[in-house]
Amino acid sequence: SPCCSRDSQESSLTPLAKDALDNTEVPVGCLMVYNNEVVGKGRNEVNQTKNATRHAEMVAIDQALDWCRRRGKSPSDVFEHTVLYVTVEPCIMCAAALRLMRIPLVVYGCQNERFGGCGSVLDIASADLPSTGKPFQFWKTFYFEFSQLNIESKVEETEHLKKILCSKVRLVFSVKSLRGNILAFVSH
Repeated sequence: SPCCSRDSQESSLTPLAKDALDNTEVPVGCLMVYNNEVVGKGRNEVNQTKNATRHAEMVAIDQALDWCRRRGKSPSDVFEHTVLYVTVEPCIMCAAALRLMRIPLVVYGCQNERFGGCGSVLDIASADLPSTGKPFQFWKTFYFEFSQLNIESKVEETEHLKKILCSKVRLVFSVKSLRGNILAFVSH
């Protein structure tokens, strides 16, 4: 389907996120846009499918791969010219998948302080991973009310997560404002 402007792309995300929320999912929606055409869209389907990998980005990637197959296009050629719009910063898993697919630009609405792979927890685009070409850029450009948490609950959640993780692995933290950025995981 044709996609005219970034505003229309961003406004198209709200119904996807709402649909996820209405289906007891984390309210995340995303679009993959190639040459002003939506080639993939997704919302979280983790609970519905009982598959922890069915994040909105992974659903959209699968749709984009199907779009490429139906049109006889090379996925690598398409993905290298595709922009991903998503309501929330992709998690580390999704950010790594986007990097491996060589998506050049990810535009997200708000940070993901618990699992963010675009800088909130770990910056996958600049992390030391096997070389996949140029890292993607990311822009924080729009916000949704349902994704905003008060700062006290963010600090409490971060502290709780640190306690859980510290019991399993030794973590090296660099304090940045009110939260710690995970710099390295070292297994015991």
